[in-house]
Amino acid sequence: MVFRLNSHILSRIASGNGHGEDSPYFDGWKAYERDPHHPTKNPNGVIQMGLAENQLSFDLVEEWLKNNPKASISSPEGLSAFRDIALFQDYHGMPEFRNAVAKFMAKVRGDRVTFDPDRIVMSGGATGAHETVAFCLADPGEAFLVPTPYYPGFDRDLRWRTGVKLIPVECDSSNDFKVTREALESAHEMAQLDGIKVKGLLITNPSNPLGTILDRDTLRSIVHFINEKNIHLVCDEIYAATVFSQPDFISITEILGEDDMQCINLDLIHIVYSLSKDMGFPGFRVGIIYSYNDAVVSCARKMSSFGLVSAQTQHLIASMLSDDEFVEKFIKESKARLAKRYQLFTRGLEQVGIKCLKTSNAGLFMWMDLRGLLKEKSFDGEMMLWRLIINEVKLNVSPGCSFHCSEPGWFRVCFANMDDQTMEVALSRIRAFVNKDVEARKLKKQLRWQGSLKLSFSARIFDDFINSPHSPLPQSPLVRART
Repeated sequence: MVFRLNSHILSRIASGNGHGEDSPYFDGWKAYERDPHHPTKNPNGVIQMGLAENQLSFDLVEEWLKNNPKASISSPEGLSAFRDIALFQDYHGMPEFRNAVAKFMAKVRGDRVTFDPDRIVMSGGATGAHETVAFCLADPGEAFLVPTPYYPGFDRDLRWRTGVKLIPVECDSSNDFKVTREALESAHEMAQLDGIKVKGLLITNPSNPLGTILDRDTLRSIVHFINEKNIHLVCDEIYAATVFSQPDFISITEILGEDDMQCINLDLIHIVYSLSKDMGFPGFRVGIIYSYNDAVVSCARKMSSFGLVSAQTQHLIASMLSDDEFVEKFIKESKARLAKRYQLFTRGLEQVGIKCLKTSNAGLFMWMDLRGLLKEKSFDGEMMLWRLIINEVKLNVSPGCSFHCSEPGWFRVCFANMDDQTMEVALSRIRAFVNKDVEARKLKKQLRWQGSLKLSFSARIFDDFINSPHSPLPQSPLVRART
């Protein structure tokens, strides 16, 4: 006899939807997995533009690995270290690993700040780091404020297993989605009115999905806000080394070193970092918690036993990041390649009238403004457009609603996870899509004008005409979507 597991047998957490997978952000990934683009095997498949990966500088890493075979215990040259690495490692992390990471974190911040290796805690990627921090700082039912738009994975990382709530701090395009003191105060007040205890504020700097950085005045305002409210500040700085043009990135650590910050309670400040974006190593699962709070460091270090970075990975990373010449070259070249790809992609979009957030100068993506292509100015209209882009244009871009954006029509599009050829294919598809829409709008305008001359084209007749397979004009997916 075969028994099937029913949801009521599982825990509420396991059987619930707290993972947040029921989202167009993750649905886009699934569409890609079902029909992935390949230049020869499946040229008409979906192109993955919803995954923030940095694949532009892999050749630099591969070159270093060839020249430093002893860094890997899997090579004949590194085999002598195998026994020590394969045996049990303390969850504090190898000293050489923590030293190398602390040094690298300072380097990508322009060596304007330093980090104490004894405050570095390992975790299985930024995902595990965020959950650990949430576990340390808040009880179930308590909340973090998060400026919008924000990374959809936060709904999973911070909430699913901790029971912590996230309260959006609404930001909009009127000031390029800048975080303001007024917006923070409003969200905090609303939480109090709803009887929700706010334990912290989570910011991403550089921002995912905006690709912007927080300026010095904004960071100072944020620090004063959390200090006055006596709540924690969690700074996600995992894109620190992806800033490819001026102004430079400013870490929260740099702000804390200013003369007038002596009154700030450092126990409230915590940084989440990883090597997934800056180095392009998401598969290595190297997440970092850096806290100024001794109790948080102690608790997080104990919890790290649930998601340790493998000793083999620590050994390799420690060797690589200790090579000053390589690190210097990698950071400089990676920024240059990101800048070039960004320029090429934005130029391609501009050719068909698509603009992106103008203040973006970081990250592996851009915040694309498609408000002009919406059939209706609503989130239903945004979802309609997104389905057309996924199903007909065959591009996985992520709609703004999945990032909790307050305005419909914005999309995040990733540009660093593909080669030049694939980028050109993606741009050609976008151009064809927009041009079809332009032609359809011209035709509709023409028919409306003719209608004013008593030519009997009802809206339904027009729709039947433009959707007809015998129509000699290009068919617009935007028009077809009305039925």
